[in-house]
Amino acid sequence: MTDHHLAKLQRLQQQAMQGGGEARVKRQHEQGKWTARERIQYLLDEGSFQELGMFVKHQISEFGMQQKRFAGDGVVTGFGTIDGHDVAVYAQDFTVLGGTFSEMHARKIVTLQDMALETGVPIIGLMDSGGARIQEGIRGLAGYGAMFSRNVLSSGVIPQVSVMMGPSAGGSVYAPALTDFVIMVKNTSTMFLTGPDVVQAVTGEEVSADDLGGAVVHNTRSGVAHFLAESESAALQTVRTLLGYLPANNSEDPARLTTNDPPDRQESFLLEVVPEADDAAYDIKQVIEAVVDRHSFLEVQPYFARNAVVGFARMDGFVVGIVANQPAFLAGVLDIDASDKIAHFIRICDAFNIPLLTFVDTPGFLPGVNQEHGGVIRHGAKIIYAYVEATVPKISVILRKAMGGAYIAMSSREMRSDLALAWPTAQIAVMGAEGAVRILHRRDLAAADDPASLEAEFVQKYREAFFNPYVAAELGFVDDVIDPRSTRPRLIKALAFLRSKVQQNPPKKHGLMPV
Repeated sequence: MTDHHLAKLQRLQQQAMQGGGEARVKRQHEQGKWTARERIQYLLDEGSFQELGMFVKHQISEFGMQQKRFAGDGVVTGFGTIDGHDVAVYAQDFTVLGGTFSEMHARKIVTLQDMALETGVPIIGLMDSGGARIQEGIRGLAGYGAMFSRNVLSSGVIPQVSVMMGPSAGGSVYAPALTDFVIMVKNTSTMFLTGPDVVQAVTGEEVSADDLGGAVVHNTRSGVAHFLAESESAALQTVRTLLGYLPANNSEDPARLTTNDPPDRQESFLLEVVPEADDAAYDIKQVIEAVVDRHSFLEVQPYFARNAVVGFARMDGFVVGIVANQPAFLAGVLDIDASDKIAHFIRICDAFNIPLLTFVDTPGFLPGVNQEHGGVIRHGAKIIYAYVEATVPKISVILRKAMGGAYIAMSSREMRSDLALAWPTAQIAVMGAEGAVRILHRRDLAAADDPASLEAEFVQKYREAFFNPYVAAELGFVDDVIDPRSTRPRLIKALAFLRSKVQQNPPKKHGLMPV
């Protein structure tokens, strides 16, 4: 090989590395954003990135596009490692034609998706795009379709993570929506099907891009996003942390880490955490933190549907998925959003061989016209469907309230759970005492001279009969009533026993989840 050949290669590589040129790179930095290559460099282990398709260019000659051909065509794709583990990554380059999506842009991503699926490694998308390249018409739209197809086929096989680091509009939002986790950067990332101008033209509403589809909106209200990052570096660090809880693919288990937290550790604090008053609040996260390996809990969707808590943690170094009601917010009721949040997380854990621990304290499903008309029945059924379908080890711990349909839904024994435990403070009943008494004894109360005193008497009897776990334990619906202090060692021992669990669902093409 001559020096001429090497010089040409190096020159073309250097041109490709410059993206859209110095001016556009400078503008990207002025907006508080990194370039595609800077993001990949920060995300991956040093020196591990192997780029694919560096010299790909678009093939459109109309509309003046022949003079706007850049190596890479607006996306950087390739393989590398995170903490020594292989990953596939693509990063849209906003400095090249606004990172717009084209036929060749799509081909690069789709090629990477196919390779990631075939090799069984996670794929990470760093999104920063102005949307479909208008000049390419149907070519770009077909590219979206090819990309979406791979998203669906890879679902539940390899982890798919999307990091929104700039705009995403129109059909392009479905690429991240079809992945397992969406991370958004505060103040710089947006997602919406129709932008502010279209919204104003059609509805007359005036709204900014950030208020319409910014990171805060999608983390707190829509539930589209799972993590909110204050900066690009924080977002990329979240990816590294998250992948530490996931296996490379669905045929593997998550890696176990060495822990210095004793498996037999007991916490006296758990004796006092549940208040004496039925309607008093407490923070379920304190229970979770006390039970799992210290500093191992990674909450998912912490700002959305805060009446439910989900996330990953470790028990004796092994990864577990946590699902819990949150009495500190809306008394821990289940509603539409909480149902969607819980069901999605259960399915992720089941797909990637992660055992489920469920901490129960809920008075039931949220009543109201809006909930009923919004389909709370259908959404609540998603929890039931997800728990029953899941074949990973499943353990529930009832801390206090487990009422009505919510008791059934929250990983009860009847949901094919492996083990149901309860604290002595557990209350398992069809409904709350006051409501039950007013239904069961409405005639007696209506005829009484002192209905308030009689109601109090009936309520006390109802509480004595049902507001404890022992009736359920006698009937075998609860496997054991445990000392709260022993929760951690009991769960670790149970998980160790269940680690070899094998369970099969009936053969079928797929079930019909209530969506």
